[in-house]
This record gives sequence, structure tokens and C-alpha cells, in this order.
Amino acid sequence: MTEAQTRRGHRKVLQGIVVSNKMQKTVVVRVDRRFPHPFYKKVVVRSKKYMAHDEHQTCQLGDLVEIMETRPLSRHKRWRVHRILRRAAGYEVEAFVRKPAAEVEAPEELP
Repeated sequence: MTEAQTRRGHRKVLQGIVVSNKMQKTVVVRVDRRFPHPFYKKVVVRSKKYMAHDEHQTCQLGDLVEIMETRPLSRHKRWRVHRILRRAAGYEVEAFVRKPAAEVEAPEELP
């Protein structure tokens, strides 16, 4: 191993769900972390969104992905999609997507 490879060190790896893939080669991944409240001891869930680079544009809404820390790729991107752990089922995808107004049924008018 060369000195450059040993200096690279350990990169952070996080797991999260893809909540947006509307950009080119970029996805937004929501990462949840759970921890006990310091005083009340109830498990609290906090979320954070990361922009990650998706070179081949294979991620879809609702996919469970693993993202890895990398060099800065743009103003907001410091992570890249390392691998897709689980593909989203059809029902999970619908939870993240809003339906256009034309598809939503209008209530019937009263006489």
C-alpha cells in the first residue's frame, strides 16, 4: 500500500431513502437517526437530507441506498451513491409522489 492510500482513511457510510431524483445525476437521500432523549429516555427520530451523486441515474423514489462520503463534487454534493440496498415497491413510490390536480377526483356538486 502506498502512502497516499493509507492517508485516505475511512470514509463515512450512511443508509437512507431516496426522496427526490428530479435532478440530473443527483438524488436527495433522507437519513434517519434514532437516539434516546437525554432526559426522558424516549427514542427520538431525527432526519437529515443529503444530496448524493448518482452517476448512472439508477436510483428511484423510495429506494434504500447506501451513500459514501467523497470529495466535494459541487456546492452541495459531498456524497455519492455507493450501492442500492433495496428497490422500492410500487406502493412505497406513491407515498413520495404527489398526484397532479387532473388525476385527483373533484367532489360532485350538490344540486
